Amino acid sequence: VQLQASGGGSVQAGESLRLSCAASVRTLSGYGLGWFRQAPGKRREFVAASPRTGGTALYTNSVKGRFTMSRDNAKSTVYLLMNSLEPEDTAVYYCAANPRIIYSSLGEPSSYDSWGQGTQVTVSS
Repeated sequence: VQLQASGGGSVQAGESLRLSCAASVRTLSGYGLGWFRQAPGKRREFVAASPRTGGTALYTNSVKGRFTMSRDNAKSTVYLLMNSLEPEDTAVYYCAANPRIIYSSLGEPSSYDSWGQGTQVTVSS
C-alpha cells in the first residue's frame, strides 16, 4: 500500500497541527497503523498506533494527553491531531501500515511494511 502524509508545518509552542495520511487502498479496515517521528541525528521513534481492530490507540508517554490518533477506514485516511506542541516535538513525522501486524509489535518500526514519505513538523519556542 502507498501512503501519503501531509499537514506538517512550522508553528509556535502551544499551537496545534493535524497530520493526515492517505492510503492507496479502498479501506484501512484491518490495517495496523502507526505514526513515528525522527529528529535530526536521532533514531525513528514511536508516537502513536492504531491496532488492526480499530480499537483504542496507543501513545508514547511524551505525547499522551496532547496527541490524538484517529482513522477513517472508509476514506482510507489516518490522522494525528497534535495539540500543545512543544519544541521537542520537532521532527519528520511518518505514517506506516501493515495488515498483518500483531498488537505487541505496534510500536516497532521494523514491523511495518508500508511507509509514507514523511512530513516536517517544526515547533519553535
